[in-house]
Amino acid sequence: MNRLFDLIPDKDRVLLGNIEDKYLSDTLGRLKGTAAALVFPVSTEEVSAVMKFAYENHLPVTPRGAGTNLVGSTVPHGQGIILDLSLMNHILSVDEETFTAVVEPGVMLQDFQAHVESLGLFYPPDPGEKQSTLAGNIATNAGGMRAVKYGVTRDYVRGLEVVLADGRVIQAGTKNVKDASGLALKQFFIGSEGTLGVITKCILKLVPKPEASLSVLLPYDDLKTGIRSVHAIIKSNIGPTAIEFIERSVVELGEKYTGVSFPCPQAQAYILLTFDGFADQVESAARRVEAVAKNTGAIECIPMKDPALAADIWRVRGCFVKAVEAVSEQEPVDLVVPIDQTAEFISFVHETEEKSGVKMISFGHAGDGNVHLCVMREDRDDATWEKDLHEVMHILYDKAYSLGGLTSGEHGVGIAKRPYFLKNTDPENLSVMRAIKAALDDRHILNDHISYLK
Repeated sequence: MNRLFDLIPDKDRVLLGNIEDKYLSDTLGRLKGTAAALVFPVSTEEVSAVMKFAYENHLPVTPRGAGTNLVGSTVPHGQGIILDLSLMNHILSVDEETFTAVVEPGVMLQDFQAHVESLGLFYPPDPGEKQSTLAGNIATNAGGMRAVKYGVTRDYVRGLEVVLADGRVIQAGTKNVKDASGLALKQFFIGSEGTLGVITKCILKLVPKPEASLSVLLPYDDLKTGIRSVHAIIKSNIGPTAIEFIERSVVELGEKYTGVSFPCPQAQAYILLTFDGFADQVESAARRVEAVAKNTGAIECIPMKDPALAADIWRVRGCFVKAVEAVSEQEPVDLVVPIDQTAEFISFVHETEEKSGVKMISFGHAGDGNVHLCVMREDRDDATWEKDLHEVMHILYDKAYSLGGLTSGEHGVGIAKRPYFLKNTDPENLSVMRAIKAALDDRHILNDHISYLK
């Protein structure tokens, strides 16, 4: 490992041994791995040199950004190298003529969004964790609340510079809008969780910044009625930017955590909407959704024209995982089902909760079927928690797949969700994925231990 000091000129950016726990885990900190070295590269050339060294010596490599992952994708293994890209954090260019930006992998989402918005532009992908890095978002194909209108991270990646396992550097994609020139290589790396290559530059698509935004809260007597109203909202072609569903039980935890009170506390569930665009379009959309709400069982329709109120409500929505963690250890789940099966799946969650005695808090993106669950440990000892958790998780994932769903909508598979993915994925699909892995990483050094690709 001392060879790393020859590859990285600044000795402070190479650490051998005594690595802090935060670099050996993910944001939850419950899964802990091992590594012999921690390296902070500042250029593609340094990443390439480190990867070539690792490849020649069969050393495992774990790429990481801000470490906000929730499924153990940044947990290292063996006596290998952690490749921390957080110092490669520069916005290299914003091209207002082509509506694109070129950024390094460690640029934080919140910083990038603020920068392009100051120029009158907009980067729509909006996962809940704003201190995640852009390459981390790409590695998990992060979605977020605005996916119902704008799509997910994949839809905003025009091109990538990637260092392969053996140190070779490739350019996958360009600033061009269209590309039918051979295989779309960039697509292999989006959502690959660091198993196929290390992203060192990103070409991202931008759009004009919306003129106005307005959030609307719809309270309901029960969650099933609220979720079923989503179909009517989408079918009415009002064009919401976000459609979130929230149970009252999780709102109460968020209220305690933030000190903010939700309107209409007698409701058992809420649908939270946002509209953006020109100011007159937003106002028109709010009026139209009020008419739809009356016909779909909403208790009332609450347009949040006060920016402070809207900010408070979204702050509560954004804190749910932390609010649950404040009262109990929990296992986060972000499976996805077809949008017409969301109500069916949530009903099944409630049935499973009653039968198993395992408490589960649910919320998520009603517009795209991405269901977030917090499976709560409460006062279980280690052995009981491990047993109950895995039993419940298998039940939930089996049901999701029976409805046409998938393991993850935006968090990825990692270590934590690997067994459920493997159990429910067609062997032929796995075979093709593994063939791609072998072609790009024949020595299986990149995040191989978390991978379903070996």
